Parts: sequence; structure tokens; C-alpha cells
Amino acid sequence: MSAPKKVVVFDYGFGNVRSAERALAHVGADVEITGDYEKAMNADGLLVPGVGAFAACMQGLRAARGDWIVGRRLSGGRPVMGICVGMQILFERGIEHGVATEGLDEWPGLVEPLKADVVPHMGWNTVTPAEDSQLFAGLGADTRYYFVHSYAVREWSLEVTNPNIRAPKVTWATHGEPFVAAVENGPLWATQFHPEKSGDAGAQLLTNWIGTL
Repeated sequence: MSAPKKVVVFDYGFGNVRSAERALAHVGADVEITGDYEKAMNADGLLVPGVGAFAACMQGLRAARGDWIVGRRLSGGRPVMGICVGMQILFERGIEHGVATEGLDEWPGLVEPLKADVVPHMGWNTVTPAEDSQLFAGLGADTRYYFVHSYAVREWSLEVTNPNIRAPKVTWATHGEPFVAAVENGPLWATQFHPEKSGDAGAQLLTNWIGTL
């Protein structure tokens, strides 16, 4: 029997790290919450949570050298998963109250306010998974996931023209308008919703991620 996969939940002061730890441990991962550089670099998988404001999360991530860790892991093909604002900061920039903040720029795109009658988008919602998604394998079209957010990426603008490069798989959801709910892009995966708060569906999704580590 193979050893459990080692997953670090990156602790940089933003994100419900305990819920993420419990959810990952529940599906069989060997989990540690830490901001330690070496442990974050050497884990089989790195999970980057995030709650609150885009700008504050980016400030905290940079202070903890998380921007460098994410970049170094991805350049070496080492898996990283972002959740909620931990997904949003992977994009080029975010706009809050008219102020733009630079993100990690792993993907082009703007995180901006959702245009909906009710904001924040809080509660359970379905998604439209990308074709051949590994992240949503085994999960039906009517499966619901738990969202809490007021900002989102409303347009996906990354185009892959090289036939030797696999295009990212983009999953969408709708609240007032369509927005990016998840992305699978080589070693970098992310969800706008909270798998750790999504019950059995979230557990299956995390199992799917761990299965790729």
C-alpha cells in the first residue's frame, strides 16, 4: 500500500486552513498547515486557500514568500491548488472599489465585482464542468458546491494556439451572469467555490485532485 500523499495547506494568514486540513485528512492525505518554505516546496501538493479582499491576500502571500513558492513549484511541474480568493489571486489582477491590485498572473484575466441582483453569491450552486474534467470526475451535472464570494472572473481570455500544449479546462457557474468556477491547467488547479465546505461532493473533488499527485 502506497504512503499517503503529503499536502501542505499554505498558512499565510488568509483562509480557513483548519477546514481545509480536516477535509484533506478525511480523504486520506497526510496534511500539514504551515508557511514554511521548504515544506511548502517539497510537499506532493500545495493548497492555497484565501478569504477576504484580493489586495490583502496578495499582500499576505507576498510577505510569506508564497508568490515565489507558487511560481517555483509550477515551473517544476509541482501541483498547486487554489481555493476561493486563493484562485482569484492566480489571475492577472483584481479590482476592488475601483482599485487595481496585481495578482500572480499565472492566467490572464480580471477579478471584478459580480453583476447580480444578490451579492455576495452565498450558498449552493451547480457548475458546468469542462469536457473530460479530471477535477469533476464521478460528479453529476446536478451536483451542488458551496460558494461565498462577491468577485469573480467573468471572462476567460487565455488562448492556446500551439497544438502541442494542452488548453486549460475551464468550468463555469452562473449567478446573475456566467463566471469561472474552476480551472485545470497542468499542475495548477483552482476552484472559486469551497470544496472543504461542499460535503460529499467536495470530498470527491479533493480525492480527484490527490489522485493526480
